[in-house]
Amino acid sequence: MKMFLTRMGEATRMIITGDLTQTDLPRGQVSGLRDAVETLERINEISFHYFSSNDVVRHSLVSKIVHAYEALHKNKYDD
Repeated sequence: MKMFLTRMGEATRMIITGDLTQTDLPRGQVSGLRDAVETLERINEISFHYFSSNDVVRHSLVSKIVHAYEALHKNKYDD
């Protein structure tokens, strides 16, 4: 991720898409996306947008699936 982000030229706009909840990395290995968010979120010229289950535009059931995972994650890790 750092290699990609440091290639920005003048008048360049970069859009990085990803889902922090979806990763297939081995346990303990840091996601490049998560690292970028945590490293860059305090830079004023960089912004992040987070979607929720309300933003799903696929089948209505997909929104319910996303919501169920969000609830599980919240209950599992916020206790």
